Amino acid sequence: MSQSEFGFRVLARDGAARRGEMLTAHGVVETPAFMPVGTQGAIKGVTYRDVEDLDAQIILGNTYHLFLRPGDALIARAGGLHRFIGWPKPILTDSGGYQIFSLAERRVITENGAEFRSHLDGSLHLLTPERAADIQLQLGSDIAMVLDECIATPATEDQARAAMERSVRWAGRGRQRWLALTHEPVDHPDVLVTNPGQAQFGIIQGGVYPNLRTESVQQTMAVGFEAYAIGGLSVGEPPEVTYDLVQHTAPLLPDDRPRYLMGSGLPDDIVEGVARGIDLFDCVLPTRNGRNGQLITKRGPISIKNARYAEDPAPPDPECGCYTCRHFSRAYLRHLYLAGEMTAGTLNTIHNLYFYLDTMRAVRKAIMLGTFEKLRSEFHQTFSRRTQH
Repeated sequence: MSQSEFGFRVLARDGAARRGEMLTAHGVVETPAFMPVGTQGAIKGVTYRDVEDLDAQIILGNTYHLFLRPGDALIARAGGLHRFIGWPKPILTDSGGYQIFSLAERRVITENGAEFRSHLDGSLHLLTPERAADIQLQLGSDIAMVLDECIATPATEDQARAAMERSVRWAGRGRQRWLALTHEPVDHPDVLVTNPGQAQFGIIQGGVYPNLRTESVQQTMAVGFEAYAIGGLSVGEPPEVTYDLVQHTAPLLPDDRPRYLMGSGLPDDIVEGVARGIDLFDCVLPTRNGRNGQLITKRGPISIKNARYAEDPAPPDPECGCYTCRHFSRAYLRHLYLAGEMTAGTLNTIHNLYFYLDTMRAVRKAIMLGTFEKLRSEFHQTFSRRTQH
């Protein structure tokens, strides 16, 4: 891979917060950035026209789901995931490790990989580190994640160590396979590489144990990746524990590479991640909660189905400039939701994604101006993660 196809530079700093640019084969991503989640090749509830209008710079897809349906080989024959779904900007694909972790009784983890039964038809599959690399090369994402073993919280230190060490071994296998298909003149007729400019990220594991996180960083960096993600958090531990572990781990990662905190949720979590040096975020919360009638506002989440909004003429968030808030009342959105109208999920999701992406724009601007700590303080003064009923 030439350096022109993937790169990262820090443009400004404010404390540990970084304003940067990540260069990919499908364009530049301004960081810190939030990635809307398009697990199965679609951002649920909205079209890609909506997502582009919201100025999302990068989206996320998922290896597990796209492998099962419609299949990575079919997508490769269609020219890769970008062409298949009609999205011209960068895409990151998760390896499927978290989805397999979520299958619980449907999967068995061995040294070879994860054997699981499809949630669609019960068919048996084996996802190995090598197969995860193959699938993502066929999808042609700009950033591919290695397969890792994610464990639940609480877990003993022995359990966390075993998963971390296995993740490191899998990282080595996944990297070796990825390099063989992208850098070496070897014929692999079963794998069609649809994006030669793809980058591959390693994943740091270790549960809630700082010493294991340190070891994971050291051993995963020894494998050598274009950049690194912090995984295995936001799986049940208190937010303060997440923040402490990110505070511990982020400075151990290379300063000249983007740092990705996987699956971190509410906007205050993202602001705190930025304050600790994180550059990339994703979460299903803005889309999932939008479909379930929850809108994220500057003061916190509101449940639009509550009776108090039945005749409320105000927009969901009077300080928001999104399409939904500029055109519709809480009363109308409540009516749509209770009536089961598809438009309810669309309008709620447009608002939630706008809120996340607009927060990231404000964060980037504040870092450039040296006012991030002021923004961070004001954000926490107004935002509450408790739902307003």
